[in-house]
Amino acid sequence: MGRIGISCLFPASWHFSISPVGCPRILNTNLRQIVVISILAAAVSLLYFSVVIIRSKYGWLSKDKKFQRYLARVTDVEATDTNNPSVNYGIVVDCGSSGSRIFVYCWPRHNGNPHDLLDIRQMRDKNRKPVVMKIKPGISEFATSPEKVSDYISPLLSFAAEHVPRAKHKETPLYILCTAGMRVLPESQQKAILEDLLTDIPVHYDFLFSDSHAEVISGKQEGVYAWIGINFVLGRFEHIEEDDEAVVEVNIPGSESSEAIVRKRTAGVLDMGGVSTQIAYEVPQTVSFVSSQQEEVAKNLLAEFNLGCDVHQTEHVYRVYVATFLGFGGNAARQRYEDRLFASTVQKNRLLGKQTGLTPDAPLLDPCLPLDIKDEIQQNGQTLYLRGTGDFDLCRETLQPFMNKTNETQTSLNGVYQPPIHFQNSEFYGFSEFYYCTEDVLRMGGDYNAAKFTKAAKDYCATKWSILRERFDRGLYASHADLHRLKYQCFKSAWMFEVFHRGFSFPVTYKSLKTALQVYDKEVQWTLGAILYRTRFLPLRDIRQEVFRAGHAHWRGVSFVYNHYLFSGCFLVVLLSILLYLLRLRRIHRRAPRTGSLWMEEGLPSQKGPGPL
Repeated sequence: MGRIGISCLFPASWHFSISPVGCPRILNTNLRQIVVISILAAAVSLLYFSVVIIRSKYGWLSKDKKFQRYLARVTDVEATDTNNPSVNYGIVVDCGSSGSRIFVYCWPRHNGNPHDLLDIRQMRDKNRKPVVMKIKPGISEFATSPEKVSDYISPLLSFAAEHVPRAKHKETPLYILCTAGMRVLPESQQKAILEDLLTDIPVHYDFLFSDSHAEVISGKQEGVYAWIGINFVLGRFEHIEEDDEAVVEVNIPGSESSEAIVRKRTAGVLDMGGVSTQIAYEVPQTVSFVSSQQEEVAKNLLAEFNLGCDVHQTEHVYRVYVATFLGFGGNAARQRYEDRLFASTVQKNRLLGKQTGLTPDAPLLDPCLPLDIKDEIQQNGQTLYLRGTGDFDLCRETLQPFMNKTNETQTSLNGVYQPPIHFQNSEFYGFSEFYYCTEDVLRMGGDYNAAKFTKAAKDYCATKWSILRERFDRGLYASHADLHRLKYQCFKSAWMFEVFHRGFSFPVTYKSLKTALQVYDKEVQWTLGAILYRTRFLPLRDIRQEVFRAGHAHWRGVSFVYNHYLFSGCFLVVLLSILLYLLRLRRIHRRAPRTGSLWMEEGLPSQKGPGPL
């Protein structure tokens, strides 16, 4: 019978053999033979572990990214671990017209992937509350006394210094960004305020604060930052992972390649405040212009920027349209409407010899006020008395001229250029008045439906004011809705409808507008987008520091795991070669004479026994 003999060049007692019918002989092997078998079994087990167990572990991690993102959202509301040395911090001060607010953000060390952004979140204190503080008045109030600005802003910086670990102060960037209130000041006054900040703050605080960290930002910058912040929270800057995710083809601005890339579809933003209305959305395709004048205007409305940490990488290059319309906010629009109503009534009364609206007994009928409500307009010492008729359709028709639309193509409010929107593959979020108009009274916040909204607005406008007041007293509206909201809900509903559908040309069948106060239960400020944009190059520092370890981790985690078949094959070939080599040595050892032959080959006398002394 055939027999396999294995010798490890150890003493002869280590030899054992396996024959097809002699398996029971293994049971008779001594301890040393069992050790050899155990070593071979351990080697095979180690190979199995490396190939199967590790592979399944990595596979589980790759399939569980959605769960990891969910966990990240949950931990976002946990108190920030200030004892973790790998956590970094950043501070943004929003200097607005009515006051200034400071926001403290934090993020873990970058993961080393140059295609990923920093995971920036709002810092939370021990009570899990966002680290935010606001003071009044606005910074522009110190236009004539700029030397007091540092003292004015000091409480905010002291507040941030208490929350950011002391050891992190020198590496924590501080940005002081001023908005609308400062924009209206003369440039000399703006410069004086900023110089006082740049001079005094470094003396009292150790934050990373350079000349470029304090500035007056434009409305365009503010709009871009808001767009970045919302899309970051929505996860629209992440890589495509699921087949059912909405995508869009994008022609990268400035890219030499003419081929479009496919990435996640970003969301557009609509924001209607009390004074102005703003729209911002990505323009994925290269746009054409009907005239050179339109092209010149578009340059001031289109922002092209790279959110990635490497300027040579075009994966995070975006082209965003941002337009702000002063006077198109809800309160400013009502004021414009009342001014025109007053002027036209006075003129008609003069021409026709009437007294309409000049006494409470002969009020002017206003279709934009709820039915039977009484109101007054006072200008230049005169009073115009109004009574609401609650006619929503007539109100809309009356407001249409206020859009200042032109007959030119690709234009919106005031005839301003607006690049085309692919309505079938787009998504917009409406904030501020878009949300208040749909939710506070009509209770329809969320997914917007034009037909349902119109019906609800009509019913509200046509309801008698006495009934609306009764419902208000019974608490049937939102908790923060007041009498001012009830009084002008009819007007603002019509105004919002006209701005959205006539001003911005969204079809009445559009189904992808979501009106919201928060995103993922978080109030998203433009300051989040600001710090994301201004810290976009920071990952390069971590990437360069970790490049060596990242390279080795890549070899272990990718080459070893995902090339395990090659590794296994090489391991088995080497093992088989060793076994065959040992088998051949054993055969040679068995066939060689047991005495004298080796000595004779060397010409030496045989040593069969002891020689004479």
